Amino acid sequence: MKADPAIGRTVRVKVWDAAVRLFHWSLVAAFALAYVSRHEHYDLHLASGYTVLGLIAFRVGWGFLGPVSARFSSFVVGPTGQLAYLRGIARRQPARFLGHNPPGGLMVVALLAVLLIVAASGVALDAAENRAGPLAGYTLFLYTDRIDAIHDLSTDLALALVFVHVVGVVLSSRLHHENLVVAMITGYKRADADDSGDVTS
Repeated sequence: MKADPAIGRTVRVKVWDAAVRLFHWSLVAAFALAYVSRHEHYDLHLASGYTVLGLIAFRVGWGFLGPVSARFSSFVVGPTGQLAYLRGIARRQPARFLGHNPPGGLMVVALLAVLLIVAASGVALDAAENRAGPLAGYTLFLYTDRIDAIHDLSTDLALALVFVHVVGVVLSSRLHHENLVVAMITGYKRADADDSGDVTS
């Protein structure tokens, strides 16, 4: 860790606010609970799915209204930024970001989008199969098989993205000699002179 020569201790900065951290671990728990209860305990599966939906709605709003580090504008970059980061890795000189690095920001958006499809298709499937939920008044029973296929496919895609996300966290942690899991618990990361990204609030 970098030390400040003036004070002789490691300099740490607040990167992720409490709301983002609580959202992250709540989403992990809710999606895991929904997945393990999918074949049995339907009420628990349904409640977990609605929790995922509510968490996504919160994160989207917080991505525009929250502190700078939580806003999509601070970590979502286009193809040019993605390629520049990958070129840095290829040169073994990857830029370090205090917040999400470019692939990490892309993963945040991808996970939110896919989990939204998972949760929304689950609500639609409940209406189609059980005539229940906020969509119960619609004739979704005509499309039960199609909705079920979308729900299953999007769930599989979400699992694949979670796997890639975990691998990315492990690799990035090793690359920059820091523990990103702990950082997402405490909210703090060390500050380096050449860090990229803005985490001011």
